[in-house]
Amino acid sequence: MTFSPTRNAALTRLNEFLPLAGSHYTSNRNYDDGVPREEARRNVSQLSPWLHAGVISEKEVLEAVLAKHSLDEADQFIAEVFWRVYFKGYLEQRPSIWLAFCKQRTAALGDLERNAGLQTAYLEAVEGRTGIEAFNHWAHELVETGYLHNHARMWFASIWIFTLKLDWTLGADFFLRHLIDADAASNTLSWRWVGGLHTKGKTYLARADNIARYTANQSGGPLSADRLAEEADALVEMEEHNRSVPDLPAPLKIDQITQPYALILHDEAASHVYLNLPWPPAVVIAAARPSERSPCPVGSPAEAFARGAVQTGAEAASKAFDCEVVNWTNDNDLASILHEAGLEHVLLPYLPTGWTKDALRPQLQPMLTNGHAIEILDDLSRATWPWAKAGFFGIKKKIGPILSELGIIGH
Repeated sequence: MTFSPTRNAALTRLNEFLPLAGSHYTSNRNYDDGVPREEARRNVSQLSPWLHAGVISEKEVLEAVLAKHSLDEADQFIAEVFWRVYFKGYLEQRPSIWLAFCKQRTAALGDLERNAGLQTAYLEAVEGRTGIEAFNHWAHELVETGYLHNHARMWFASIWIFTLKLDWTLGADFFLRHLIDADAASNTLSWRWVGGLHTKGKTYLARADNIARYTANQSGGPLSADRLAEEADALVEMEEHNRSVPDLPAPLKIDQITQPYALILHDEAASHVYLNLPWPPAVVIAAARPSERSPCPVGSPAEAFARGAVQTGAEAASKAFDCEVVNWTNDNDLASILHEAGLEHVLLPYLPTGWTKDALRPQLQPMLTNGHAIEILDDLSRATWPWAKAGFFGIKKKIGPILSELGIIGH
């Protein structure tokens, strides 16, 4: 499937998937059937690239699915949408996890430079030359398409950690560099979950029979995975990541907005549509930063989609509000852009913990401190994130009440 970074493409895919979001999804979602060359996969939504980029919102998807299905019928798909929101909220309350990942990744990359044998093992993994057919298949698929089925991501991470015995942060970084839908929260915490760090001591061990069963519909038949690790000792870490409740932005009020202002769109919020702005901006600033995902080169599918999403989103906002688009890149600075436009105030969608925040927040921080910049947080995140205290079960119990609070009612 080709992922076009536009809102129209996202809505088209959403409408295609809606009839399948109930029992069909529940029964078939775990099968990795391979890469359809012309059409999207029929057993999963493949909406994640547009959701990560904020081209469409989780609330939008929930509303569309529950307009067609009951909550009971679409329970499994609704839960998967909430997993995304849960991971975001969990990392937001424990930003030290992201900092620790970045620090360990830097050290692991340094180890590769100093250890020729380790570097060889790493290159064999990322280039798909390990001798494990299934793993090699997914390594090539990831680099070529920018996408992997969620079950394949779990198998891949498990083999990386427990069979190949490579540093988990290098595998998570490989995903960040190549997945179109790479998300700092979902990606980091999923790798930690596989390794036994997210739920301490509980690991996910890939098995050849499980892989064969759920890849049975591949065009060449089931994928083989010989000589996988049969035991998985959980990873350990010395640092404790204590929870602290962040000071989340309250719902935006009209009297907070000082006009004229600039609207900033970024890698995780590339559309103005669901922001419900009461006043139009004077300028739209496109601030794409996909290259900040990693110290290593980012894959072309991921790079192109992220930049395309922000640019097309900014152009759509420009057309809607009849204003200019300005690109904020690593080669210019926000203060100069605002000075040239004669502006002192900006609005932007909330920057969650991750590389986008790391890249943009330093220049925004003085404006956030003095009130000249305001972050907008969506209602679903505001209602859900505080419940991401521990495991997903705490969120799952709240799905019904949260949907009711937001006025989202099943068919």
